[in-house]
Amino acid sequence: MKIRAADKSELMEISKIEVKGDDLVLKGKVYGAMPMTAVVTPEEARKFGKMLTPKLVWFLLTMPFRTSK
Repeated sequence: MKIRAADKSELMEISKIEVKGDDLVLKGKVYGAMPMTAVVTPEEARKFGKMLTPKLVWFLLTMPFRTSK
């Protein structure tokens, strides 16, 4: 999975997602070269949950069925 900037340049390519204890661990490369491991804690996941609106939840559920422009 690739995460891109607004100008479509690649910021990060996630190659693996795993669980370690209570954390979510994302492994990949930043800017296509530098290996990186990112950790999402339960506290940060709750902060993300507070940003969700019904419209955003619907968008996230239907996103896999959409095409890129």
